[in-house]
Amino acid sequence: MPTKLIKLPEVVTLTTLSKSTIYKLVKMGSFPQPVKLSIRATGWRVSDVEAWLMSRQPNTGAGV
Repeated sequence: MPTKLIKLPEVVTLTTLSKSTIYKLVKMGSFPQPVKLSIRATGWRVSDVEAWLMSRQPNTGAGV
């Protein structure tokens, strides 16, 4: 099954981050790299963005 790619507006919606913050995090290596689709178009793998979001979740149920 091919990986679904999403464009920046959907990444913004999923993460609630601004465009500039997403690109800043990409540059810092803290957010998934986009995939080059053409000269002027990029997209992100949904699985990469979802994995990043899951990594941001606080651990629940650890201990107790």
